[in-house]
Amino acid sequence: MSAVEAKLAELGLKLPAVVPPLAAYQPAVQSGVYVYTAGQLPMVEGKLPVTGKVGAEVTPEEAKELARVCALNALAAVKSVAGDLDRIARVVKVVGFVASASDFTGQPAVLNGASELLGEVLGDKGVHARSAVGVAVLPLDAPVEVEVQVELTGA
Repeated sequence: MSAVEAKLAELGLKLPAVVPPLAAYQPAVQSGVYVYTAGQLPMVEGKLPVTGKVGAEVTPEEAKELARVCALNALAAVKSVAGDLDRIARVVKVVGFVASASDFTGQPAVLNGASELLGEVLGDKGVHARSAVGVAVLPLDAPVEVEVQVELTGA
């Protein structure tokens, strides 16, 4: 077990299976020393636990937890191409999309769920730049979607 996966276990978390693509793309690709994930929905065992807009059908607190799930799914996607999460030198960028009610402006707080998970699991390597964007709708009516870019160490 990698040190990163041991840390996940310590936090009571387990790396899930990679979420299969919903369309014509790969869950993650490597280019040089970087891995870019596709947008990760908060899928749990192949299903969205909650659907709808944040600030309407979904509370900000629920959405923050869903963002954590997205980040966990992103780590699984990274592992699928990197082979070992211990190869992560740092998380470079996180981009998060929040399906938002028209008056909801708390996207950064929702995306803290993903950012905080990456920090808990990776420590200083999990500190990253980030964008938090409100959108009208996401695939499958998901409340949140997260993509991650990581830099890998050599071999």
